[in-house]
Amino acid sequence: MLIRRRRGWELGENRATPEGLYLRRRELVSAMGLGAAAFALPVVASAQDKDPSARLYPAKRNDRYGVPTPMTDEKRATTYNNFYEFGTDKSIWRDAQKLEVRPWTIKVGGMVEKPFEIGIDDLLAKMPLEERVYRHRCVETWSMIVPWSGFAMRSLVELCKPTGSAKFVVMKTLSRPSVMREQRDLLYPWPYTEGLAMDEAMHDLTFIATGLYGKPIHKQNGAPLRLVAPWKYGFKNVKSIVSIDFTDKRPVSFWEKLQSSEYGFWANVNPQVPHPRWSQATEKPLGSDQRIPTLLYNGYAEFVAGLYTDRKAEKLFM
Repeated sequence: MLIRRRRGWELGENRATPEGLYLRRRELVSAMGLGAAAFALPVVASAQDKDPSARLYPAKRNDRYGVPTPMTDEKRATTYNNFYEFGTDKSIWRDAQKLEVRPWTIKVGGMVEKPFEIGIDDLLAKMPLEERVYRHRCVETWSMIVPWSGFAMRSLVELCKPTGSAKFVVMKTLSRPSVMREQRDLLYPWPYTEGLAMDEAMHDLTFIATGLYGKPIHKQNGAPLRLVAPWKYGFKNVKSIVSIDFTDKRPVSFWEKLQSSEYGFWANVNPQVPHPRWSQATEKPLGSDQRIPTLLYNGYAEFVAGLYTDRKAEKLFM
């Protein structure tokens, strides 16, 4: 008798968007005489049309880590966003369109063989782009499943050539208070700073996203490049990255600096460890009226649990 064991990232087939329908979405749009902008808000589509990297997308799908379902509707995922540099509500996508993402330079420094700067389009030319469908779990208990395009962070780390003494990677968001109005609030420790341990950064699951839904990544979702570590709460996934530094000292990240009792450095998803002010046992997918159980490591335990075997004395889950 064959017994099929469902993996952590899989959901029931009755909740899935048929893969054929998703893969044929552009064919259907074309047949209807509509452009890609038909499924997005006009101002968002206009901004993406001007992106010089648009020809690189859609990228080839990599299903090695599963294809969780159902896919979140693009409009929901791009109009319900956390990006505190633009405001504290979820409808900041309009304000985010003011951000210019060309020219865009990433500075690499710290414990590397040689510090350097690289433009985003030069970086994209060096990286093998692919698409991965990942779960995203916010500490606020909403969630989504979206198709990111980009490259493994391992490739970026190898390009940076850190020294053997480097233990952590530190990433920072652009600082531009003239456009990112919340950065004028000096009560916050701007610029937004996040970090990963080197083995987390080099893990095959860790991703640098430069695209979303088969197009250049939307500004409100972190254009032109952002971190995607899908087993961690969303606040770890730093957006609009302008600097990458390698260090032997664990950095203090943005939210950890604000409230370390609520937002820890590791921030791994665990439904059994509540936030001090609410439960993390369930989540509400964008577009759904129902709550579903949250999975350990956001459903990626089989891939990443081994990273923490020797770190059990740490506060790993919040």
